[in-house]
Amino acid sequence: MKNILKNILKNICLCSLLVSLSGCYSIGNYKLGKDQDEYSKTLMDTNKRQTLLNIVRLRYADTLGFLDTTQLISGYQLQRSAFLGVASDTFPIRPNGGIAAQLQESPTFTFQPISGDSYAQSFLHPLSPANLLPLAMGGLPIDVLMQISVQSINMMSNNRSFSKNAGDIDDNVDIHSEDFFEVVHNLRLLQAAGLLGIQLQQVPEVSGKSPAVHRVFLSILSTSDPRLADVVAKTRRALNFTKTDKTMEVVYGVGKPRPGEIRLLTRSMLSVFGQFAYQIHVPNKEVASGSTIRYAGPPGHEDDNNLMKVYVGQQKPDDCFVSVFYDNYYYWIAKGDFPSKVSFTITQMLFELSRTTKNPSAIVTIPVN
Repeated sequence: MKNILKNILKNICLCSLLVSLSGCYSIGNYKLGKDQDEYSKTLMDTNKRQTLLNIVRLRYADTLGFLDTTQLISGYQLQRSAFLGVASDTFPIRPNGGIAAQLQESPTFTFQPISGDSYAQSFLHPLSPANLLPLAMGGLPIDVLMQISVQSINMMSNNRSFSKNAGDIDDNVDIHSEDFFEVVHNLRLLQAAGLLGIQLQQVPEVSGKSPAVHRVFLSILSTSDPRLADVVAKTRRALNFTKTDKTMEVVYGVGKPRPGEIRLLTRSMLSVFGQFAYQIHVPNKEVASGSTIRYAGPPGHEDDNNLMKVYVGQQKPDDCFVSVFYDNYYYWIAKGDFPSKVSFTITQMLFELSRTTKNPSAIVTIPVN
C-alpha cells in the first residue's frame, strides 16, 4: 500500500509539471524575423511577376491590371494540453496521462485593384522630370533610365526601330535619334566621372493660388581631363548650354526649348510597358493564330538598342530572374542577363513613382486557413 501511495504522489507531481507546461509561451519574437523575410520576398516576387505579366499582356493587346497587397495580418495560436487520470477499477491502481500541442497560423491578405483615378495616374500620366532625374543621383545609370522613360530630349527623339514602320507619316523625317543615344551615353560617362549634377528645388505652395511644385536643374561641371573635356563640350553643346549657363532647368515638353531650358518629353507607364512589349519575339504559331502580330523591327536589326530580353518557351524555365505563364507559353528573363535585370528593376521603380495614394473602388480581403 505504501508503494501505491508513493506512485500516486509521484504522478500528481508529474501532472503539476505538465499543467505548468501548458501555460503562456511567446512565439512572436521567434516568428517575427522569419515571417518578415519570407513575406517580404514573396511580395517582391509577386510584384515582379505582375510587372512582367502586364508587359506580356500588352504584347497580345490585352488589358493591364495590378492588384496591390495593402495589408497583411498574420495570426498565430498555440494550443497545448495535458491530463493525468487514474484507473480505479483495476488493481494495482494504474495512472495514465498525455500531453498535446498544436500551432495554428491564420494569415489574412487585403488586396486593392488599381482602377479609376488610380489607374489613370499610374498608367496614363507621363512621369515627372522632377521625380525622374533624381533617380540618377541615387546611382541608377542615367542612359538606361532615359532610354526607358524619355521619348525625346529637345529635338532629339528616342524613336526605336520597332516603333517606326515604313509608311508612317514621319518615315522620311530626320528625328535625330542617333543624337539622342549619343547624348544619353555621354551623360552616363559624366555621371560616372562625377561631373553631372542634378538639383531639386521646391517652390512652396501659394495659398489659394497654386500648389507646391518641384523644379529640377541639370549642371555639367568642367574638367581638366582632356578625354572628358571633349565629352563635356559635346554634351553642353547638344543640350544648348551657352558659355554663361551653369545650370539648365529640365521641364516637361517637346520641341525646341527656350533659353535656359531642356525639354524632356517623358513617357507614361503604359508607354514604357509598351516599348518592352513590342520587343518580345513570340512564337510563329501565335502570330499565325492571330493572337498577336509579328515583331515590327526591320529584318536583321530586331535587337538594336533593346534594353530587356524576354525569352519564351513551352517548358517551364529551371532558373530565371522572373517568369510568368500566359496563353500556353512561359515568358521569362534570364537570371544571368544582368542588363535585362537592370532595365526591369528600373521599370519597377518607375511604376512605384507613378503610383497614387487615392483609394481604389474595391477591396478584396482573403483569409487563408
